[in-house]
Amino acid sequence: MLRPYQGVLPQIGAGCYVDFSSQVIGDVVLAENASVWMNAVVRGDVNSIRVGANSNVLDCSVLHGMLNKYKVIVGDWVTVGHNVTLHGCTIGDCCLIGMGAVVLNNAVVGEGSIIAAGAVIPENTVIEPYSLWAGLPGKFKKKIDDEATQQMILQYAKNYLGYREQYLRESANL
Repeated sequence: MLRPYQGVLPQIGAGCYVDFSSQVIGDVVLAENASVWMNAVVRGDVNSIRVGANSNVLDCSVLHGMLNKYKVIVGDWVTVGHNVTLHGCTIGDCCLIGMGAVVLNNAVVGEGSIIAAGAVIPENTVIEPYSLWAGLPGKFKKKIDDEATQQMILQYAKNYLGYREQYLRESANL
């Protein structure tokens, strides 16, 4: 589950949950209370990966950079949905990346944004904060700076903080 690469071991912050079936490799830093779920791959072999506090990387997602060029940076309070690919991109704080979405090299997703399920965000795309993007290729749909939407995004991350606590308790008994 936690593996070094070229002598660099992942750094796991206090209160993190990393599932036994996931692979967290090399130059990866998980900030406090972050979680990496079943069969996810966080592969810090060719560039660094940073996952912010209270963020979660869900089942079967892949985070990977581009050799000597693009890191993966995930902000605080982010939910990376099931089967997402984040490749060499930056995700701002308090974002929701929908199931099956793909965010490609040098893309930047501004804080408070939603990338809809199945969307593909092309290389070098800059997404303004508080935006909803959807489609193939992903395109701007609308601003989502209203309080209700922002609370919904935050609630997803809070839900996973609760799941994290339960899984930590159960795995302590193994």
